[in-house]
Formats: sequence, structure tokens, C-alpha cells
Amino acid sequence: MAFENIILEIDNSIATIFFNRPKALNALNNALFDELDAALDQVEQNQEIKVLILTGAGDKAFVAGADIVELSKMNPLQGKTFSRKGQKVFSKLEALPIPAIAAVNGFALGGGLEAAMGCDFIYASEKAIFGLPEMNLGLIPGFGGTQRLGRLVGANRAKEIVFTGKNIKAQEALEIGIVNKICAPDKLMQEVLKTAGLIASKGKVALRSAKEVIQNGMNVDLETGCRIENDVFGLNMASEDAKEGTNAFLEKRKANFTGDRY
Repeated sequence: MAFENIILEIDNSIATIFFNRPKALNALNNALFDELDAALDQVEQNQEIKVLILTGAGDKAFVAGADIVELSKMNPLQGKTFSRKGQKVFSKLEALPIPAIAAVNGFALGGGLEAAMGCDFIYASEKAIFGLPEMNLGLIPGFGGTQRLGRLVGANRAKEIVFTGKNIKAQEALEIGIVNKICAPDKLMQEVLKTAGLIASKGKVALRSAKEVIQNGMNVDLETGCRIENDVFGLNMASEDAKEGTNAFLEKRKANFTGDRY
């Protein structure tokens, strides 16, 4: 599939997807969602990729929200279909078996914040602006924002953000737990790539397992979560990476992880 609204770059074990509608501040439309869906399939099917980075083309926006021009022409059924498409794509992003990092370089509003929350964690430029401003349009978030934000920052704070539709600067986003790290604008991708490289140096089986256990464990009680961890830990012991990692430690050398399955 040829991409017009996104860019997919692969450098060894790190893939980067750029939202690429800079004249529209990378606003999300149906065509972009279709391309992002296809790109995520490519990333998942490529066994060499260990980390995905999601960012925006240009220096103004990660994603400034849904495409209001397209949205304004939709009837209720089309609106529901559009919302469900966005939910499914961001759920696919969240469910990727590899870690995904959002590099937020500017506005991450509405669908932009929802896209970023579909990643495993967020690094942001000092100039980044976050928010769910749909209330200002007489709407509510439709791509998972009402569900993921509360799980990230707590229900009460999420309600305040959604009800007011206010913008949140990078420092506040860091303080309330939306963002993991703030970087100077010209250092953002450097810092994201540094972390992505560190993650990519680990075994893919262990990365996939850790992501699976953390995400599944968040939705159950502690005892059930520990049982999930216990089962997956046992499976990990059967992987080639586990054998390589333990042997490398005992032999005082750097591990060379090459496995992609149990």
C-alpha cells in the first residue's frame, strides 16, 4: 500500500511512523486511519522490528485532532463508523507485541492525545500541548480518550480535562502522569531514539512478554496478575533468548538476543 498521509521508516530494529499532513497539522481523517492500520500490520509482521516510534511530520503538531472539515460533513452513522475506525486502529497500536513510544513534538489534541495514549509511553517536546478539546465542539472524545485517559491519570482528573476541554502544557502533562519525559524540541527524537535503542537491545520474546503481562495485569486483581506473570515467566524460560541471556551473564559477555518466539 502506498502511503500519502503517513511515512513509515525502518532502521534495523526500530520503525518510525510519521503522521504526514503538516498543512492540516496532521489531522486524522479516514484515509490516514486506513494507512496507519496498514502500516501497523507491516510493523507487526516484520520480525526484525523491536520498537515503534510514533511522531508527527513538521515542527508544529504531533496530531492536532480529527479533521474537522471531514467530520462536519458526517451524519450520525458516519460519525459512529469514523469513531469506531479510530478506536480499532488505536487498539491495534496498543496491542502491538512490541513497545511503542510516542514522540510528541507539538500539538497532541483530541485524536492526537488518543493516538499518543495508544503507545506504551510518551516523550514530549517542551513545546508540546495536550488536551481533549472535543467539548468545545459540542462533542466528546471518540477514539478511546474517555477510557484511556482515566486509566492513565485517574477518573477525577480525566473528567476535569474532558469537561473543560482545556489545553495542558508539557510540564503539567509530566506532573499528572501523561508524559514520561520532557525534552528540548531539538533533542526530542535524539532522546526517543536513545531509549528505543536501549529497548531494542533486549530480547524480543521478553519485551513481548513484559508488555503482555503489564497490560493484562492492569485489568485484574493483584493475585490474578501475579498468576499471569508466573505463567508467562515459565514460558520465557523455554525461549532461546533466555538461554542466551543467562549464559552471557555467566560467561561475562554481552548477550546477543536473536529469538522471536518461545
